[in-house]
Amino acid sequence: MSRPVRSIGLTQVSEWDDGKVRRKDDYLAAEEPLEIRIGEHPISVTMRTPGHDLELAAGFLFTEGIGQRAEQILALESSSEGDAGKRGNVVQAALAPEATPDFEKMRRHFFASSSCGICGKASIEAVRSRCLAPPNPNFRIAPDVLLALPDALRSSQDVFERTGGLHAAALFDSRGALLVLREDIGRHNAVDKVIGWAVRERRVPLKDSMMLVSGRGGFEIVQKAIVAGVPVVASVSAPSSLAVQLAREMQLTLVGFLRGRRFVIYAGAERLADSAQA
Repeated sequence: MSRPVRSIGLTQVSEWDDGKVRRKDDYLAAEEPLEIRIGEHPISVTMRTPGHDLELAAGFLFTEGIGQRAEQILALESSSEGDAGKRGNVVQAALAPEATPDFEKMRRHFFASSSCGICGKASIEAVRSRCLAPPNPNFRIAPDVLLALPDALRSSQDVFERTGGLHAAALFDSRGALLVLREDIGRHNAVDKVIGWAVRERRVPLKDSMMLVSGRGGFEIVQKAIVAGVPVVASVSAPSSLAVQLAREMQLTLVGFLRGRRFVIYAGAERLADSAQA
């Protein structure tokens, strides 16, 4: 029997408040390792918040270029075998023969932290994906629609509201309607879960969608979005220099500091209806 998914833990803490100390219950975001296998070959371990693990695996395989088309990922299942520590923490993938990698030549270490997926890369050359193409040049988004997205993101973050400890990624259509939102202790995992949802729903490339992420817009998030065909990526904080460089090179629209009535366009201003003239 499979164990229940636990995205939230409960613990006892001591709270110091203006010189007074009291014991209270506190909610914590769960963090456990997830091992992704192709057949019997482990290819990655990432620290993640349990939940939507099949989407996480699908998004990882797709954005890493292992399964370059959705139909090449034939099956994904959570493994119930092994010791108690691994049950529910292993996803096994079956790929089409042409997508099955040469495991001897794979240059990814078996561990990636929850804060940085590319930490698992074995060389600088392995960081840059070979599956990049400029996203939909005809996608347009009105600035007022963009300004409304952070509130929509926050109001849908169920686990964050209880723990304050999770990142979120969400997809919206051009009118600002929420398509999917996923949370995780790792921002790149949240993005993989969102893209994995689209892969499993056969919605990639996401040529008519935009992505909003909590926190900063780093290189790996921008790269994953481009692989999935997302034309607009926005974050509530700053992007990195390498993320901006990649966005400009691949003609992705990259927006940062999306807060209140203000945002900064780092690349692709032409997709924002009135921003090109400004």
